[in-house]
Amino acid sequence: PACPGCPVTPSLPSRGRPCESVMAASKPVEAAAAGGGGGGGGSGGGAGLSRWQLALVLGAPILLGAGALYLWGRRAARRGGKGASERKTPEGRASPGPCGSGQPDGPGHEEMSPLDRAQAAKNKGNKYFKAGKYEQAIQCYTEAISLCPPEKNLDLSTFYQNRAAAYEQLQKWTEVAQDCTKAVELNPKYVKALFRRAKAHEKLDNKKECLEDVTAVCILEAFQNQQSMLLADKVLKLLGKEKAKEKYKNREPLMPSPQFIKSYFSSFTDDIISQPLLKGEKSDEDKDKEGEASEVNENSGYLRAKQYMEEENYDKIISESTKEIEAKGKYMAEALLLRATFYLLIGNANAAKPDLDQVISMEDANVKLRANALIKRGSMYMQQQQPVLSTQDFNMAADIDPQNADVYHHRGQLKILLDQIEEAVEDFDECIRLRPDSALAQAQKCFALYRQAYTGNNPLPVQVAMKGFEDVIKKFPKCAEGYALYAQALTDQQQFGKADEMYDKCIDLEPDNATTYVHKGLLQLQWKQDLDKGLELISKAIEIDNKCDFAYETMGTIEVQRGNLDKAIEMFNKAINLAKSEMEMAHLYSLCDAAYAQTEVAKKYGLKPPTL
Repeated sequence: PACPGCPVTPSLPSRGRPCESVMAASKPVEAAAAGGGGGGGGSGGGAGLSRWQLALVLGAPILLGAGALYLWGRRAARRGGKGASERKTPEGRASPGPCGSGQPDGPGHEEMSPLDRAQAAKNKGNKYFKAGKYEQAIQCYTEAISLCPPEKNLDLSTFYQNRAAAYEQLQKWTEVAQDCTKAVELNPKYVKALFRRAKAHEKLDNKKECLEDVTAVCILEAFQNQQSMLLADKVLKLLGKEKAKEKYKNREPLMPSPQFIKSYFSSFTDDIISQPLLKGEKSDEDKDKEGEASEVNENSGYLRAKQYMEEENYDKIISESTKEIEAKGKYMAEALLLRATFYLLIGNANAAKPDLDQVISMEDANVKLRANALIKRGSMYMQQQQPVLSTQDFNMAADIDPQNADVYHHRGQLKILLDQIEEAVEDFDECIRLRPDSALAQAQKCFALYRQAYTGNNPLPVQVAMKGFEDVIKKFPKCAEGYALYAQALTDQQQFGKADEMYDKCIDLEPDNATTYVHKGLLQLQWKQDLDKGLELISKAIEIDNKCDFAYETMGTIEVQRGNLDKAIEMFNKAINLAKSEMEMAHLYSLCDAAYAQTEVAKKYGLKPPTL
C-alpha cells in the first residue's frame, strides 16, 4: 500500500513505518521489530525499543527513536550504561561536625581560606543530607554559597546543585529548578544539575524545558544512561500526545492518494463495496470527449458514489453515500459501509464508528457487508490500542461468515501484531484454503514464519522461509507485496543486492507506490552508506506522492542525523499535517519536538550529537 501510518490501511511490513498507530488487523509489522513489531498496543520491538522507533543502519547501528534523539543508543546499551541508579546524593564527602560558622574546630582554622570554609560547610551539609536532615543540610549549603568566592565557578555550582538535591528530597520543585539553573549558569555542562532540573521541570509540568535539559544530558552522557533516555522518551510521548490531541481534532480531512486507496481496497476479496458496478447497475452514459461519465444514475446516491469510485473521483463519495442514507434507499447498508470506509481513509474514526455499528446491527443485511464492517471496526479498535475489542470483532466476523477469506487474512495480521505467530499462520492457511489464489496471504504467511525463525535465531527454519518466498514470487510474479516482503527478509540476511532487485520488481509492478522508493532509499543507506542516492530515492517518493507522510518522516530522521535540524523540523511538520490518526500524529510530534530540543541545546550549550 501507498503511504503508511493510516489507521485503516492494510500496509505490509515493507511498505510502511513501525509506529504505535498501526491499524492492527490490516497492517502487519515492520521487519525491524522482533516477532512482527510494527504496531501498537503491545511491548516493544527489536532491541527492546519502543515499536515506533525507526532503526536505520548506516554502517554502525543508529536508532532514530525518541525523535531521532538516541544516536548510538543501541551501541551504548550494549556497552552498558553508567549512572543508571537514581542520582540522589550530593557531591563531596561528608565530614563530622555541625554546620555553624563554616569553620571546623581545632588549631589553624583562623588561617582557612574562604573557599576552604565554604567546602567545610558543604561537607557538613553532606553529613546532614545522608542522615536525612534536609533542612539542616540546606542551611549548610546556603552558608557554603555565601562563603564561596564568586570567581570559583565550579565549586559554587556544586554548592547550588547540592542544595537543589536537598530541596528535591523535600519536593520543593521550584527551588530545585532555581538552584539547578544557578549551577548550570556557572557550569553549563553540569550533567547532575541538568538532569535534576529536568526532573524538577517534569514535576512542574514544564515539558518543553524538561525535554531540553534531558536532551543535553543524553548528549553529554553519550546516550549511555538509561535513566536519562527513559525520561526523554517519556516526555517526548507526553508532548506528542498533548499536541496531537489539540491539533487532530481541528485538522482538515485529507483524502489519501489514489494509489493509497487502491492499495487499501486490494487487500479485500469479499468486500462488496469495492467491487465494480454490475452491468444492470450502471445507467446509460454519455461519454464526453475525455472519456469520463457525464451522466450517472440519478436515482441512487450509492450507485453514483460507486461510479465516482471507478473514476477515482474520491472526494464525492462521502456526500453521495450520505444522500443514499438520508433517503433510506435500496442500498442503505452498502452506503453506510462505503461512507464509513472513506471516513476511515481520511482519518475520521469518530465519524466512521456509528456507520459501522449500524451496519453490524442490521441482521437482514448481506452477511458479507456485516463481516466487512466488523473487520474494519476491529482494525480501528486495534489502531486505538484496544486489542480485546478488536479480537472480539474479528471472532464475530468469523462466526457470522466463516467462508469469508478476508476475515482470516486480516485476523492473521492482527495475530502477528499480538505476537501470536502460530495462530496467525493458521488464519493465513484458512484464507489460502478459501482463496488459493490469494498471493497476499501466502506472502504474509511466509513473512510470519520467517520472522518467527529469524527472531528465534533458528537457521534451518529461516532457510525454509526464504525458500517459501522464492516459491511465492514464482507462483505470483505480479504480486508486488511478495517481492517487498522478500526484500525485507533479504535485507535482514544482508543480501542487499538481491533485496535491491526485489524492490526494483516492486517498482516495475507499482511505479506509483511511493513507499517502495522510500524503502529502496533506506536500503542504499544500509547497504552502501550512499546518502545521496538514498535521499534521491526518498525525494522521488515525494515527487510521486506528495501526501506520503512516511517519506517526509524518513527524510526528517535522516536530516537529523546529518545535523540539518531546521530541515528535519520542516519535514516532520509536513508529515504531521498528513497524519491519518491521532496516535500517528503524536508519534510525529515526538520526532519534531526532539529535533527542536536539539536545536535549543545547540544554541544554549553548543552541544550536538554526532552526525553522519
